[in-house]
Amino acid sequence: MTLLIVGATGTLGRQVARRAIDEGYKVRCLVRSAKRAAFLKEWGAELVGGDLCYPDTVQSALEGVTAVIDAATARPTDSSIKQVDWDGKVGLIQASVNAGVERFITFSILNADKYPNVPLMEIKRCTELYLAESGLNYTVLQLAGFMQGLIGQYGIPILEGQPVWVTGESSPIAYMDTQDIAKFAVKALQVKETEKRVFPVVGTRAWSAEEIIGVCERLSGKTARVTRMPINLLRAVRRCLRFFQWGWNVSDRLAFTEVLASGKPLNASMDEIYQVFGLNSSETTTLETYFQEYFNRIMKKLKELDYEKNKSKNKKQQSKRTPFKKVNSNSQ
Repeated sequence: MTLLIVGATGTLGRQVARRAIDEGYKVRCLVRSAKRAAFLKEWGAELVGGDLCYPDTVQSALEGVTAVIDAATARPTDSSIKQVDWDGKVGLIQASVNAGVERFITFSILNADKYPNVPLMEIKRCTELYLAESGLNYTVLQLAGFMQGLIGQYGIPILEGQPVWVTGESSPIAYMDTQDIAKFAVKALQVKETEKRVFPVVGTRAWSAEEIIGVCERLSGKTARVTRMPINLLRAVRRCLRFFQWGWNVSDRLAFTEVLASGKPLNASMDEIYQVFGLNSSETTTLETYFQEYFNRIMKKLKELDYEKNKSKNKKQQSKRTPFKKVNSNSQ
């Protein structure tokens, strides 16, 4: 089976590629930059230049492909969310139909149908509907959030004594390690019961911002500097940005922040899901374990750096000793 992975250089896509390669799939990756994707080639993937925003490149990348796993999403530097997450995805789906792709796995966001006024959520909802009507043999995995994103949001600021920003009423979110999400994506290719179905794929429990901060404080031994942004201020900034074309992408992303600050949980039961996919829930990484491993690595590195710093300092002190003491001792 030849598998095309779209978005393979991203936080999730690279884990999907790694998992698929490890399980013996022939993996092809659609990439915008061969230089940025060099690590995928080293892992054993075939790189094909292309961009979701240019349909011709997508069509050629699908030649001989049996299945597609789509992990692409708009970057902050892209001109708009719609260009990639709607126009690009519709083009990819159409191209997959034309190429006779047998399986199509993609990712959405949990509860997307409950936020029609949030552009990214509405786009995800419409994409799910479009895929279901395309005729493709699809599987949609609805996610809540990545644990990997929590390091920059909480872990690093707390270690460096920088402010940790919390907006509105923190929504409890069932974050999941992208390595675990990748297991579900690749497993969907093998399990017939996942065909033409939508599944929530979330972590072991939902965590609020305050609870995550508490975990980080306990594991790091440091106190967080929490700064709260009123939700009304966020909305005002978003409305101002909509007046300028260059601010549309940022405005749409800020709209999604309101979902995270609504106080409504992003969580779902996973008992049936594990049974369908044939995976073991006890092997899923917990948030505490994820942060424990992170802080252990950081603390070990800091100790090593401190040791090297002290070692270098001692050498400098020794080199500064004057030779006169040696002369005096020889004269005696």
